[in-house]
Amino acid sequence: MPNKHLGFVGVGRMGGPMAGRLLEAGYALTIYDTDRSAMARLERRGAKGAGSPAEVASAAETVLVSLPTPDVVKSVALSPSGIVAGTRVKTFVDLSTTGPRVAREVGEALASQGIAAVDAPVSGGPGGAEKGTLAVMVSCPRPLADELRPIFDVIGKVFWIGEKPGMGQTMKLINNILSASAICMTSEALVMGAKAGLDADTMIAVINAGSGRNTATEDKFPRCVLPRRFDFGFSTELLSKDVRLCLETAESLGVPMLVGNAVRQLLALAQATQGPGMDITQIVCTVESWAGVEVRGRAAPSS
Repeated sequence: MPNKHLGFVGVGRMGGPMAGRLLEAGYALTIYDTDRSAMARLERRGAKGAGSPAEVASAAETVLVSLPTPDVVKSVALSPSGIVAGTRVKTFVDLSTTGPRVAREVGEALASQGIAAVDAPVSGGPGGAEKGTLAVMVSCPRPLADELRPIFDVIGKVFWIGEKPGMGQTMKLINNILSASAICMTSEALVMGAKAGLDADTMIAVINAGSGRNTATEDKFPRCVLPRRFDFGFSTELLSKDVRLCLETAESLGVPMLVGNAVRQLLALAQATQGPGMDITQIVCTVESWAGVEVRGRAAPSS
């Protein structure tokens, strides 16, 4: 097993549950987050708080990060108070979604300082982080991936994508454009059905028994939309970022994405009408407002 003392930067909605699982698995953790309350939750469980990413990287040889945007990842990795300034770190593991370009930039900058960078984005949402069922998309030299395997096994199912920096990011963006497309199209389809007088619960049951089933119909809609809870736990702002990164990557590869661009437009409209902090399951609310109807299941509170 790799060094039992790990660093973890970014212990919020995704990083917090992953860090918690590592604690339960017997790893000692030194952690940092700009949100002091997020750190406190893990400190009560035995983690040691630090004052900066550099301090984390001075306490542990392997540092994992789970951060919201590419710019934040670059700052945490490369700023004067970042991972690169640590005195002990040897391996940087990025569980965030940054896109392949930033993954390569960060990897090259860290490599010049003798720090190995591992591109390992995850998918599965906060629920998967809690349960340890995330898909972990690892790109780095195979021997290093094998060395880190016990850590990754704690948080989910491991897929070695390849050796080149950014390959894991490309895989993650492919996954997320499909996930975003599913929730956007499911929103439009179920609003259409509701407008035609179809029962929401019946629609979901039929779709999930047929060829239209997807992650939105199997989980997000029955759990969060039909009961009108809208609490999946992932913001449309972050999903929009992932879709943007995917489209930029596709353009750089010369691959047209007509449907992907339509998804990006709906996400932008949803944010404009619902607010940037909206949950992704509230995308349906924008379509509902246009159609003048709601997708309500039997579990929804009385209107």
